[in-house]
Amino acid sequence: MSNIIRPYGDTTGDGMVQMSFTLPMPHDRRAEGAAAQLAAKMGMDPAMVVHASQMGESHTFFVVYGQVNHLVDVDAVNVVERNYPLLTPKEVNTIVKERLNRSLVIVGACIGTDAHTVGIDAILNIKGFAGEKGLEYYRELEVINLGAQVAVPDLVNRAVDEDADAVLVSQVVTQRDAHLHNTREMSAAFREALPPEKRPLLIIGGPRFDESMADELGVDQIFGRGTTPADVASYITHRIVQRHSEPAATAA
Repeated sequence: MSNIIRPYGDTTGDGMVQMSFTLPMPHDRRAEGAAAQLAAKMGMDPAMVVHASQMGESHTFFVVYGQVNHLVDVDAVNVVERNYPLLTPKEVNTIVKERLNRSLVIVGACIGTDAHTVGIDAILNIKGFAGEKGLEYYRELEVINLGAQVAVPDLVNRAVDEDADAVLVSQVVTQRDAHLHNTREMSAAFREALPPEKRPLLIIGGPRFDESMADELGVDQIFGRGTTPADVASYITHRIVQRHSEPAATAA
């Protein structure tokens, strides 16, 4: 059975899609023509400008609606699947207490010039996100939230001082790939400061990260949009318990 699909707009399989973008032109008829031309060059035919609004003095935001002929092969789609069980706070606390007999130490921050703490706070703060309590709510997790605009050397030093099991970094600012540069700088700093067996889990989160780039960026895990505190707590618990058990397994 074929698993090829087309976009759905008004009727099944009509190929209709909607996209938005900004052009560095003030809003007038010529700007709308430029937007339609761009959409046509991207394979949208016909392309209709359904919304245009001035942004400042020299930019215009557009929404364009039209038909494309591209197909999607669902069987060829590659995604990063969760390879660990999703745990409740009670299960996390029980596993950490019974398997490690100590608290897990987690240091979180926004690094570089990034001052957007909404993401890191949603995961760490007790108020949490989407109806879930944050990691501060977990009895067996010790959470240190360093806040915004933390320099990478300061983050490394604090993680070393706290003997952190995991470091969580949120990156929202993405201009000129700042999130990628900051992540590579952080992972390099930890590799320089600590041997592999002493290094904490390095976890990155943000809306513009590709979850398949963890190895390329030198981190252990990337979390994207929609991540909840339970996702992060479950991953950390799974990996730290796994790491704790490895020497015993090797000796056997």
